Amino acid sequence: MDVDDTHLILRIETSTPVELNDFVSAFVGFGSQFERFHDREYPEETGGAGFYVREVRAGSIVAELVPYIGMTAFPVLGAVMTGVKHANELKKFVENYRAAITKYFRRGGREPKASKGDLNDFHKTVRAVAHDANANLSLAVFENGEQRIAFEFDTVQAREAEHNILEHRQELERTTAADHEKVLMVFTKTGVAHAKTGKRSGEMVQIEAIYPRALPIVYASALAEERIRHEIAEADENVYKKAFDVDVNVELRGGKPIAYRLVAIHDVIDLPAEDYP
Repeated sequence: MDVDDTHLILRIETSTPVELNDFVSAFVGFGSQFERFHDREYPEETGGAGFYVREVRAGSIVAELVPYIGMTAFPVLGAVMTGVKHANELKKFVENYRAAITKYFRRGGREPKASKGDLNDFHKTVRAVAHDANANLSLAVFENGEQRIAFEFDTVQAREAEHNILEHRQELERTTAADHEKVLMVFTKTGVAHAKTGKRSGEMVQIEAIYPRALPIVYASALAEERIRHEIAEADENVYKKAFDVDVNVELRGGKPIAYRLVAIHDVIDLPAEDYP
């Protein structure tokens, strides 16, 4: 690959050291969005698309993101994006991403076409800057030996974006269809391990309005799981002393309930002492 081939330059400047998860998330967010963009624009192409980091320079965090197309294993120089078509595709991706994410920099901003997956990527992009007191991130397109800033944002904008992105994600999750809405759920067993969204967790709950026996939870919503984790680990009161007003789907096997798929949490209610499980 020639050093003048079109690629991206990501710069993150912070006033304090960046938490590793936040640092990595910025790259993951961009890579995931590029893969979605390429799959949408060129569904006939196979082998995937994404970025790899060619160089991270000293000082502020400055990383060169080199795009690749049609890779099935580790990146090799012959398979990176080259040519007018792919250079234009990269620039189109950046413009589309800029148009979408910058909407969240203003109060109440929304990208109407954003999916929950898109919102997760947007959140990853702004996290490192939002969690620092005085930081900024810029994304530049390097082409023909020159850099052109595509978009940039600072801590104030990142925090506004984080707030709007999480609100938008919650709005989308509230619209997910549920078999049973606003039923009371109590815990009979809790766990500390995080289950992947859509996979059975270690928690057991009882919803008397649906079924008399305790059943395991499958988290259908990342936001609902975050709320549960907070109540288990950080809330002042014991989670067994609370009831959760929730929306759920019931998973069946042979007509018999085997698990609850937790869609949304509306409220958390303190139980009277005599109602503790």
